[in-house]
Amino acid sequence: MSTGPLAGLRVLEFEAIGPGPFAGMMLADMGADVILVDRPVDAGLGLKRERRFDVMLRGRHSLTLDLKSEHGTEAALRLAERADALIEGFRPGVMERLGLGPEAMHARNPRLVYGRMTGWGQSGPLAERAGHDINYIALAGVLHAIGRAGGAPVPPLNLVGDFGGGGMLLAFGIACGVIEARASGRGQVVDAAMVDGAALLATMFSGLTAAGQWRDGERGVNVLDSGAPWYDTYATRDGQHVAIGAIEAKFYAELLERLGLDAALAKTQHDRSTWPALRARFAECFALQTRADWEVVFARSDACFAPVLTFAESRRHPHIAARAGAIEVGGIAQPAPAPRFDRTPSAAPLPPPERGSGGQAALQGWGFDAAAIDALRALGVGCT
Repeated sequence: MSTGPLAGLRVLEFEAIGPGPFAGMMLADMGADVILVDRPVDAGLGLKRERRFDVMLRGRHSLTLDLKSEHGTEAALRLAERADALIEGFRPGVMERLGLGPEAMHARNPRLVYGRMTGWGQSGPLAERAGHDINYIALAGVLHAIGRAGGAPVPPLNLVGDFGGGGMLLAFGIACGVIEARASGRGQVVDAAMVDGAALLATMFSGLTAAGQWRDGERGVNVLDSGAPWYDTYATRDGQHVAIGAIEAKFYAELLERLGLDAALAKTQHDRSTWPALRARFAECFALQTRADWEVVFARSDACFAPVLTFAESRRHPHIAARAGAIEVGGIAQPAPAPRFDRTPSAAPLPPPERGSGGQAALQGWGFDAAAIDALRALGVGCT
């Protein structure tokens, strides 16, 4: 039986890439019972790899169904009748054309929270256009702000659009919708758009710009975008890097002390005219020792220092290890479920399922008896 704060929540997830699976993973990590509706064969979505490497699909059971088949629509509707929430990541109108839009689903299950994950949203002039994370964060104003002064914008991997502004937004929206549906008895549509989510993540900068504390339209000149020398990364003697973020005056003073620099520099921390010379001085200091040496210098320090680690190094760091922040699922190292709950902790997730794997047990858990499962198989549902 599932554990976690969302134990008992039933989610029907239709195969997709990126933010949809990430939302499903977040819900499954928290104990939700997520059934993944896979295509019968790999459709070549996204980067090609074996299913076991699709780590965001952990914690699910799978069944297969061709939604375009003769009876695919009826099979999907029967599955949705038993679900609390649904995740789909098709372009606007696709589910409607399949006979599986919100109206059809709610006719079968009025309490269903219908989660829709797109880049541009369900409406607007770009709604039906293709795109990826980089496009959505570009339009949201986020990409322009990331990069070095005088350089081009730098994509922050696909974290801001796909996952922070996409999958997390959808998971939050579904959780909100389920809470409301349990009170009202009525489901609704959750329109989660990555362009909206990316903009939402940057809310703070609206206030900073209005206050005259952020130069909109420029990059690499502000406090948090590598403009300030005391919020940046520096190379060490061994070719590694360290990160400092000593924004507060007391933390900045400690940074100066640990670097052996004149304490009087604290008086000019926010004087932009001093930043170029200060950056050069910091670079000289950090280049004198290795990354490991600096970790010793800044041990037990509040100077807001950290080594810049690779993914593999991060998993081995004593702090991550002490919190069990990295786990192995199916032999693959990956982040542990988060956040943590003291009374209803999450269980170790299952490995990503092969297509159709575990589907029969999942259907039984959703209350389908043998006859109902046989009827679903007759409609094209594949499960073992």
